[in-house]
Amino acid sequence: MSEATPPPATPYQAPSQLSPADEKLWATLIHIGGIIFSFLPALIGYIVLKDRGPFIRAHTATALNFQITLAIAYLVGGILTVIGIGVLILAAAGILNIVFSIIAAVAANKGEWYSYPLTIKFLN
Repeated sequence: MSEATPPPATPYQAPSQLSPADEKLWATLIHIGGIIFSFLPALIGYIVLKDRGPFIRAHTATALNFQITLAIAYLVGGILTVIGIGVLILAAAGILNIVFSIIAAVAANKGEWYSYPLTIKFLN
């Protein structure tokens, strides 16, 4: 009896889909990671996981859009600290980052779709 050999694996295969539980876990971690590491978790998650399922793609894209918007707010706030109002902008951006990221993480953990308010849409 001859054994059938499996076809050789090509190095450029499409990534496998994540299970719904894994998608929820990664989406939750990306939203929470934004509180500590700014846009890096969302950027890395978007690059690595965007083709692994529609749920994780939507959450990484919305998290990255929000973190880029916050980076712009931090930049404007940093510039405007010269006239004093920048401190208020920086404080507001920091509070919004914490509050909205926690809300998004809870929604992702429940398996719900979420869109951050006050966000410039850079990615779909």
